[in-house]
Amino acid sequence: MQILIIEDDIQTAQFIQKGLQESGFVADHVADGELGLQQAISNQYDALVIDRMLPKLDGLSIIEQLRGQGFNVPILILSALGDVDQRVAGLKAGGDDYLVKPYAFSELLARLQALLRRNQPNQEVNHLQVGDLKMDLLKRQVTRANINIDLQPKEFILLETLMRNVGEVITRTMLLEKVWDYNFDPQTNVIDVHISRIRGKIDKDFDVPLLKTVRGSGYILNNPSHSTSSEG
Repeated sequence: MQILIIEDDIQTAQFIQKGLQESGFVADHVADGELGLQQAISNQYDALVIDRMLPKLDGLSIIEQLRGQGFNVPILILSALGDVDQRVAGLKAGGDDYLVKPYAFSELLARLQALLRRNQPNQEVNHLQVGDLKMDLLKRQVTRANINIDLQPKEFILLETLMRNVGEVITRTMLLEKVWDYNFDPQTNVIDVHISRIRGKIDKDFDVPLLKTVRGSGYILNNPSHSTSSEG
C-alpha cells in the first residue's frame, strides 16, 4: 500500500517515512503544500498523512481541494493545533482523522491502519489468494498450506504486486517502480535477489511451484489451477 506524507519538518517526515516503510508500506514525502496537492492528484495513494501548517498551501486547503475534485482517499491530519475547534475544523474540511503533536508512531500507525480498514470494508479486498498461498493485507501475514511465511517489507510488497496480477508477466522495471517507487539502474540485480528470496520462502518446501521467471520478460505468479507457459 502506498502512503503520501506531506510534512515540511524534514526530521518528522523521515521519522514517519522510515516507520511506515518498516511496517511494509511504500511511503513518499513532499515538503510543501503545492507539491503535495499536485502529487496527491497525480498518483493513486491508499492514504495521505498531511501536516496542517505547510508552506505555499496549508493542509486544510489541500484537503478541501482534493475533496472538491472528488478524491475520497483517507486522510490523517497532523497538527500542533489541538483544541476542539481546530480538530473540528480539520474534520469539517474533509479530514478523516486528526492526530495532535507530539504523538507516538504506534498511534499514528494504528490510526492509519484503521482508516485503511474503514476504506476497504469488504473482506475480499483485504485478502489475496493464489492456490494455497494466502496474504492478509491488514495483518501483513502470508501463509502457504496454512504454514506461516516470514517476509521482509520489500518482499511482502513484491509478492503483493505479483498476487494482484496473478497469471500476468510483471517486468523488472514495473517491480522496481512499484516497490521502490523510483527508477533504479535497469542493470541492478536488486529485483533478482528479492525474487530469489521470495521463491525460497513460498516454493522451496512445497510440491507445486508458483513463482516463475519468464526469460527476457520478467516474472509471473501462476495459479496452479491454470496452465501458463513460462520458464523456472
